Amino acid sequence: MAEQLHTDPNELIEAELRSRAQEVERLMEANLLTYVGPIDEAHGSSLKVAVEAIKPRRRRLVVNLETNGGYIEAAERIANTLRHHYRTVDFVVTTFAMSAGTVLVMAGDNILMDYSATLGPIDPQLPRPGSLMNVPALGYLEQFDRLIKKSGNGTLTAAELAYLIQNFDPAELYQYEQARDLSIALLEEWLVKYKFKNWKRTEARGLPVTITMKKDRAAEIARKLNDTKRWHSHARGISMQVARRELKLHIDDLDDTPDVRDALSSYNSLLLNYRMVRGHHYFAIDWKGGYFGH
Repeated sequence: MAEQLHTDPNELIEAELRSRAQEVERLMEANLLTYVGPIDEAHGSSLKVAVEAIKPRRRRLVVNLETNGGYIEAAERIANTLRHHYRTVDFVVTTFAMSAGTVLVMAGDNILMDYSATLGPIDPQLPRPGSLMNVPALGYLEQFDRLIKKSGNGTLTAAELAYLIQNFDPAELYQYEQARDLSIALLEEWLVKYKFKNWKRTEARGLPVTITMKKDRAAEIARKLNDTKRWHSHARGISMQVARRELKLHIDDLDDTPDVRDALSSYNSLLLNYRMVRGHHYFAIDWKGGYFGH
């Protein structure tokens, strides 16, 4: 009786994923790296391993990103890792890249988005002692400022005073302020250095763009993304259309390149199914070097 061959289903899926990833790379003339997960040190290390495994290395990297955000320091480390290996780094967002993820995509030369994808307000997440949940830094600072103002005008209630005394720690407050300030500083630096590097003339009047104009535009974008009153919610999604209109941020629409859009959609759809099969919540993937998930 002929010997039966047993093929691992995961190997078949991975082979098909490799094929679809290679098609994306061919169309975009770049290496493709996919990262799904929080922006933190542990998962940033997985991404670093995945980047280092890419061979052969092209001049351009496309990062297919999905994240709810996380720590701004980790976003800085990830950006430095990507920029260490590549001259050009573009970010593709087909679902969402929130908070620190929004800051991270500003380190890209180009941002490509699906019409239904979203970025988010910049509100770095920080751990709070005794809690399993991370705290949105801006939300914490907003509440502190609100209570201080009420205290100043004599409208602070006894319950609010008790809450203020019990829950607001000066060291925590300083940490949140530092996280907010770092997110703004990084966003301004990266926009000027990468996103605006080819911005030579204004669209309306065709005037030469100076470094001061670039810095002013970056500062305006940072200020708006940090305005909690504008967005109302840490989880508020900012679509490509809103980012273009309200932030005056140039974003490439994937619908303008149907072949790239369809190739990415095909790849991401199979990847989502594979993620469910493997039971992985977070992963970084370089299909030249392997799959790093958990």
